[in-house]
Amino acid sequence: MRDYFTADEVRAAEAPLLAALPDGALMRRAAYGLTAVVASELRSRTGGVAGRRVTLLVGSGDNGGDALWAGAMLRRRGVAVRAVLLDPDRVHAAGLAALRAVGGRVEVGADADLGDPDLVVDGIVGISGRGPLRPAAAALVARVGAPIVAVDLPSGVDPDTGVTAGPAVTASVTVAFGALKPVHALAAAHCGRVELVDIGLDLPDASVRTPTAAEVGARWPMPGPADDKYSQGVVGVIAGSARYPGAGVLCAGAAVTATSGMVRYAGTAAPQVLSRWPEVVAVDGFDAAGRVQAWVVGPGMGVDEEALTVLRAVLGTDLPVLVDADALTLVAAEPGLVAGRSAPTLLTPHAGEFARLTGRGSASQRLAADRVAATRGLAAEWGTSVLLKGRCTVVADPDGSVLLNEAGGSAAATAGAGDVLSGVIGALMSTGLAPLTSAAMGARAHSLAANLAAGQGSGTAAPISADALLCQVRAAVRVLRAQAVP
Repeated sequence: MRDYFTADEVRAAEAPLLAALPDGALMRRAAYGLTAVVASELRSRTGGVAGRRVTLLVGSGDNGGDALWAGAMLRRRGVAVRAVLLDPDRVHAAGLAALRAVGGRVEVGADADLGDPDLVVDGIVGISGRGPLRPAAAALVARVGAPIVAVDLPSGVDPDTGVTAGPAVTASVTVAFGALKPVHALAAAHCGRVELVDIGLDLPDASVRTPTAAEVGARWPMPGPADDKYSQGVVGVIAGSARYPGAGVLCAGAAVTATSGMVRYAGTAAPQVLSRWPEVVAVDGFDAAGRVQAWVVGPGMGVDEEALTVLRAVLGTDLPVLVDADALTLVAAEPGLVAGRSAPTLLTPHAGEFARLTGRGSASQRLAADRVAATRGLAAEWGTSVLLKGRCTVVADPDGSVLLNEAGGSAAATAGAGDVLSGVIGALMSTGLAPLTSAAMGARAHSLAANLAAGQGSGTAAPISADALLCQVRAAVRVLRAQAVP
């Protein structure tokens, strides 16, 4: 697992080290790691280190000190280092003295000459900072044309929520000290590649985590010598309608390609489902579906009285249920359908559906302010697991546990992609995996399938359809399985 810690948790872990180590030792430890990453970036981008040019953007906090000490270390390796001080009266004195002692150049103010750097180091604001860049800093960053390496986090982005409320740095690389912070997943587009530098922190158990690809692959259900189609998970799918038959095709097909043992489809799109997926056992109603081990209900099913009757029947079972799309709209009007369930239940809203579930008033503001806290709040209030869709998917359990999945892009932001996600997760839930685990694993496979369909990393990335995403689900599972730790 990759663990994420809040700014307060990191500061608490730093306190014993700061008390035990000589003054400035922890900062120099961090700066050494930062120096190594900057040097590596210079080599990969320019072919060398000595003779290259680096400009430091230096604020008044410890991140500015980290940048200055790293600048001094880079200067000793032959790099031409220029530091631009935004607040010279509050600059880290020891770091500045170290840089000047080795011949680093110092400029002052937002109008200072940035030079012609190969790389820029963002040391403007640290984990104690909140809010967007101030005007002077924003103006300085706006003039940067070189790739940026951020110190611990991109300045102007909240460390705990990933929120950007105004101007902020967009980095190519972020060097995290001691621990990953939520910002590194929630605002990945601002962070770029994240490099973690160990500085010796003794950290508590994390409540926000991300399973690695190897962990997902190792836990993905695969048939063993004694398995048959029933023992590998039988998932029931209620999706699609006369108006939206494609939702049934996508959802049922995703369950098939996610290696479910059997998919039972119950709905009016049975002919369309069977024409694409002949292995599905399809009937036209819930009562005739037969035995399943988990249900997926909602995509494209409609919100009329007939749909509500079916939803009541599904939620009245003692089986795990994934509730998505139209079913979420129905549940928002009758929360008691879900609130009283003792069986595992997973709600999978996007932002608009989240607003319907929580009340339109301040839901959007809560999401904008803190997606993790908002998702935790809904999970605790309703007593269900919740998956909040987005580039960084947030999955929460009622006990406050959170798993994140940063998609690495927005290829899955296409109509019908949510239907595919529901089918994948439903297949996992039918094998007995808990909703939190199933949701995080399914989100990882879903985002990987989207990136494969888009050609990410191939130099020919292009927009995709939900069907193209669906066609890559099995390939994504193979990739994850190949990364599994023996």
